[in-house]
Amino acid sequence: MKKIHFKVNGEELSVTCPPAKTLLDVLRDEFDLTGSKECCGKGECGSCTVLIDGKSVCSCLVLAGQAENASITTVEGVGLIGKMDVLQEAFSDEGATQCGYCTPGFIVSARAFLDSIDYIPTDDEIKTALGGNLCRCTGYTKIIKAVQTAARKQYATEETVV
Repeated sequence: MKKIHFKVNGEELSVTCPPAKTLLDVLRDEFDLTGSKECCGKGECGSCTVLIDGKSVCSCLVLAGQAENASITTVEGVGLIGKMDVLQEAFSDEGATQCGYCTPGFIVSARAFLDSIDYIPTDDEIKTALGGNLCRCTGYTKIIKAVQTAARKQYATEETVV
């Protein structure tokens, strides 16, 4: 057992656990952040995607000890209660969710992608950026449209503020 410190969704947290416990399990079991889902447990589906120091990763493949002192953002940290992120709004408005199981991973991955660019991406760019996330329900068309809608809102807002 080891005491491990994280910054999760902007809050300093620590947990005493085996360092080999997955980050996904720590987030869900210890911090009650259940937005990230475990589907494959092999990093193939993206349902457990979180940001570690701004980089999109599958939390089922990261050991808690590897994330010590890291800044972690889960889907719960992407938007605020009462103030959704533009991606969350776009996913809702565009009907980009079906069962919803993969949605948190898509939103986190898309947030990392949109944070890395400053323009409205093409369909192919979105497909590449979200290539590590799988959806078995939607066919991706609405997901791609939601990311483009969010990009339009995000960059229109930024241009207005500037």
